[in-house]
Amino acid sequence: MSNFYSFKAKTLQGKEVSMEEYKDKVVLVVNTASKCGLTPQYEGLEKLHKEYKDKGLVILGFPCNQFGNQEPGSEKDIKEGCLLNYGVTFQMFSKIDVNGEDEHPLYTYLKSQKKGMFGSKIKWNFTKFLVDKNGDVVKRFSPTTTPDKLEKDIQKLL
Repeated sequence: MSNFYSFKAKTLQGKEVSMEEYKDKVVLVVNTASKCGLTPQYEGLEKLHKEYKDKGLVILGFPCNQFGNQEPGSEKDIKEGCLLNYGVTFQMFSKIDVNGEDEHPLYTYLKSQKKGMFGSKIKWNFTKFLVDKNGDVVKRFSPTTTPDKLEKDIQKLL
């Protein structure tokens, strides 16, 4: 049986990272896009990252181009856009699919653990999954739930 720590993903820099590296941390996993109406959430995510990274929070961003072609750029474009426009310093990964035949196995797992309002399928950019220090997926948040609204849930798990 898989668990959160059994998955790997490639960073924007091309380095393969095991989720095992985030053991004993609270992890927020977010599918992102740089040309979405919700893209300003990068700012709130970065604020959470800066506020709680030393207390055990890790934020993992997974760019995805499956919703309205809102992440069309290359890995270099994504990296530069995140840094230049939002000052993102939390871990960003390579572009992935979060639904369908080619979806990343991590997302298959996350969706199986916490269904959304309309089933397991990811409906839009900036869907968020909160994983506790034991690797259990404890909550799923809708795309429109802003990062500041996650703070109480994150604090409880830290």
